[in-house]
Amino acid sequence: MVTKQQLRDSLAGLGIGKGMTLEVHSSLSSFGELEGGAVTVIDTLKELVTEEGSIFMPALRFSRELPLTDEDKKLGITVKIKILSPDEEHTAMGIVADTFRAMPDTFTGRDTISTSGWGKHGREALTGGLDYAIHNGGKALLLGVDIYKLTAMHYVEPITPEDINAQFAPTEEINRVYPPDKWLIEAGHPPVKAWYKIQAAAYEGGLIREAQIGSCKAMFFDIWSVVSLYENELKTDPYGLWGMKKTL
Repeated sequence: MVTKQQLRDSLAGLGIGKGMTLEVHSSLSSFGELEGGAVTVIDTLKELVTEEGSIFMPALRFSRELPLTDEDKKLGITVKIKILSPDEEHTAMGIVADTFRAMPDTFTGRDTISTSGWGKHGREALTGGLDYAIHNGGKALLLGVDIYKLTAMHYVEPITPEDINAQFAPTEEINRVYPPDKWLIEAGHPPVKAWYKIQAAAYEGGLIREAQIGSCKAMFFDIWSVVSLYENELKTDPYGLWGMKKTL
């Protein structure tokens, strides 16, 4: 079992400390067994950053990916996710984020795409999501997950060429079956998992620090240093990044 002290020592060793702003994504099961579970993760982070710092976690109201029916596959659907009610206890964000969201000293938006925040600038979650963390020296902590859980990456995606997004957008027929206000649907996948290219570039640039906490691999880095790599690729070679050809 990983003890709270072991967790605290490992996180402090990564550089997490008083006054820091953190974007946290986690898989509790990645630890194997952790003394005190999700509450231990949250309490330890709060103790390290103190109320002079801030902690942000995802509060997206999404279910986990649901199984596809034969009819779904015929329609070209590749991902099917249910949009949950604001009061849903369990989401695809995981037990740590769900527990954090439910705490009385946490600020959480009510939109489908929302963020939970705590600490000195936690209230920023209500209006700006992760904007404060991204643009004010925030750090990212990934516990047992990789860059594909880093919500901050989405904040630079508005510059993605329209034809890239259009190739994977649901058709009108799909939207009739699965109304967009109730479902998140994807129809196809890019040939390349582009975010892993960004993660590899971040490792090559020495931007990511690691620690092993029980069976959990922790990754720690400056948010903007990594997200800006993605932004630059979207500006300079978005089609190459995703392994696609320009269609417009």
